[in-house]
Formats: sequence, C-alpha cells, structure tokens
Amino acid sequence: MENGDVPEDANEHCPGPQSESAGKSDACEGCPNQQICATAPKGPDPDLVAIAERMANVKHKILVLSGKGGVGKSTFSAQLAFALAAKDFQVGLLDIDICGPSIPKMLGLEGQEIHQSNLGWSPVYVESNLGVMSIGFMLPNPDDAVIWRGPRKNGLIKQFLKDVYWGELDFLIVDAPPGTSDEHISIVQCLDATTVDGAIIVTTPQQVSLIDVRKEVSFCKKVGVKVLGVVENMSGLSQPITDLKFMKLTDSGEQNDVTEWVMEIIREKSPELLSLIACSEVFDSSGGGAVKMCSEMGVPFLGKVPLDPLLCKAAEEGRSCFADTRCVSSAPALKKIIDKLMETNGLSMLVSNGV
Repeated sequence: MENGDVPEDANEHCPGPQSESAGKSDACEGCPNQQICATAPKGPDPDLVAIAERMANVKHKILVLSGKGGVGKSTFSAQLAFALAAKDFQVGLLDIDICGPSIPKMLGLEGQEIHQSNLGWSPVYVESNLGVMSIGFMLPNPDDAVIWRGPRKNGLIKQFLKDVYWGELDFLIVDAPPGTSDEHISIVQCLDATTVDGAIIVTTPQQVSLIDVRKEVSFCKKVGVKVLGVVENMSGLSQPITDLKFMKLTDSGEQNDVTEWVMEIIREKSPELLSLIACSEVFDSSGGGAVKMCSEMGVPFLGKVPLDPLLCKAAEEGRSCFADTRCVSSAPALKKIIDKLMETNGLSMLVSNGV
C-alpha cells in the first residue's frame, strides 16, 4: 500500500488506503482490509516530518516480525540487539508490541522508567551503546492490561518515533507484535520516507506457524518492505546430555526419576558420551519447514535456532546468550544467522570499515 496504492485484494471501487473515506465508504463493505484502512493514518501527516528528522540519525532500521505469537520473535530481537552492541555498534531496540511488551524483561530492565529531557524521551540503557524503548516502562503495574483500539496504538508508535531521542544509531531494531495489524501498517507508513532496510521474520517449523508466516511475507511484499530473511526458531530440542533428566515408566503409569543411575553408568562405562549434545524433534517438520517455504516464496532463509533451555533461561534473566558459555547450542546458531544477515545485506562492511 506504499504511496496510497490500492491493495491487490481490495474491492473493485476501492477509494485507496490514504483516502479520508478509506474503510468507511460503501465500496469498502466486505473488503478484507476494511478495518485496517479505517484506522490507519491518512493524508499528509505533519508528524511524519518530525519522524523523518529523528530517523535521519539512524543508519539502519530492521523490523522483526512473526506471523504467530509464541515463536520466539522477541527473544530473537533481544539477542540480535545484544549481538550488534557487542560488535560496538550503537543500537536501539524499539518494542511496539503494545499489548504484550516483553522486551524490558528480556533486556533485564524491568521496573525502569522513561525520563524526559529537552531533547525528548530518553531510552532506557542496558549499556552505553544499547538503548531500549517500550510501553512496558510506562505501566504503573506490570500486570496491567493495555486495552487500546488501533488509533491509540498508532498514536503511541508515532510518539515513540518522533519523541524518543536516540542520538546517532547504527541500528534501530523494531520488535513488532505478531500478525499483520494496525501496528505493522503504522510503523511501515511512519518509516516510509526514511528507508527501512527490511524485515526479519521468525517462525517455528510446523505448518500451523508457516501458514501465518506466508501471510507475513505477503504483507511485506504488498507494503514494499524487503524480507531480509526467515529464521526457523525452536528447530528441535538441543541440550548437553548432562542436562537431561531420565525417567522410568512404571506399570502403573507413574514416572520415576532415574537420572543419577543413568549418569553413573555413563560415567563408568562411556564417559566420552558426557560431552555430547542430545537433539530431538519437537515440532513436525515433515512438510519441509521454513527452508521449503522460503524456496517457494522466493525469500532468503537465514538459518535454524534450536530450542535451548539455556537460551530460554538467558532471556528470562535478561542476559545475552553470547556471554553465557553454557549456551553451546543456541549461541553459535544465532551468531551464524546474524553473521549471514550482515554479510548478505552488505552490513558486514560496517564492521570492516569501522563504522
């Protein structure tokens, strides 16, 4: 819908998404885009000038999307931010998941508040080169539900973009809510004039997730956002054999913990097994997973990240998995994906040029 173009699946006499009658005219009845068009910003917007001025100091803008919730999108966003900051880039992480802000916890910033200065809202900093902004910092009680309609969500996103003073940034990572809703249209339209590098889409291997990811890819193509790549998260359970728990099923159906007995046998009989990583498929990937989907839809596949309990623990504690030597399965996989993202999109030149 860039530049007010009519969506491909719109009704015959669509007035256009930028029209004042968008989503409200008789021609809009029954259109699948009716609700989105009715609530999306329309016409010339003076705030877009202020947003463009703010974003002029941001070299690269990357959206992190998912078709379905619970696939690890925010975990990936957080670890991507940690990884880029560790490369000495100036990084901002913007959480626009208004109803489910999890970024403050994943960055270890729960309980922090936003401060204002004459330059605008100040991000909350993890390190001097890693700043974060989220509605989670604005809630008096973290258990409070955010029950907002589209226009109010759009207003806050716009305020984040025009009022937050990031300073000079190499990367702004935008963690979006799952799906293709008001927040997504708002962020794309607000950043339209400032050049978005593209979107990373996070999924899990099973078909029920990939069905929605296909819609996410379709959304990106319709609004003119480049798909930088797809990440298949939770791609099999992977953990050191020493972290496994072994259970024995009794005739009555109960499970007895025999971990110590098993580990004692391994230590005595085959100690070399103690250094192995145990892997198991959790989700059905017989349909080809994200690799096949990417091939069919003509978008890059960045790689797979295993379901690693130690990565989950790092996210729960607001830590970087790259600084945790115990994340032997997930950290190397994430590093490989981020390196590929940088290399295939020309971002690795920033490192070699010392930018």
